[in-house]
Amino acid sequence: MTQKILNTIALTCLVAIGFALFCQYFLDMPPCAWCVLQRLILLIIAAVCLLANFFRSGIAKKIFSLITGGLGVCGVLSAWYQYSVASVMFSCDMTFADRFMAKTTGLDAAVPWLFGIYATCMDARAELFGVEYAIWSLLLFAVIVIASLAVLFRKNNTAQ
Repeated sequence: MTQKILNTIALTCLVAIGFALFCQYFLDMPPCAWCVLQRLILLIIAAVCLLANFFRSGIAKKIFSLITGGLGVCGVLSAWYQYSVASVMFSCDMTFADRFMAKTTGLDAAVPWLFGIYATCMDARAELFGVEYAIWSLLLFAVIVIASLAVLFRKNNTAQ
């Protein structure tokens, strides 16, 4: 059951990235720096959860779930900042997300179809069912944190 939860988290992250790409390319919603930072966090969470498949130990599963939970908290903070601060700024240029994605990782230039920054945070504000995407992202990261805590605190944490 433990690995099933981690695999479900990984699949959910990949579906969320797929949906973000669909919105970007088919609904003409260009991403901002905070959007692509959250994509990176989701990819890393998926990789960590899938990497846990190679380990049988319950301790290893707990370590992977702890890492997943920590990354989920980073995602929550990122989405919260995007919603409450960056989306009301005229430019999110030179914020942490912009500096990290463009200057530190260089992913915006290396993989522009996935990590390209094509809008300011204010311009990238969009809603789905009347709720801003940043809030949907925050909720997704919160669910990831809760699921990883469920794995972390399982009493019988066998490698299933």
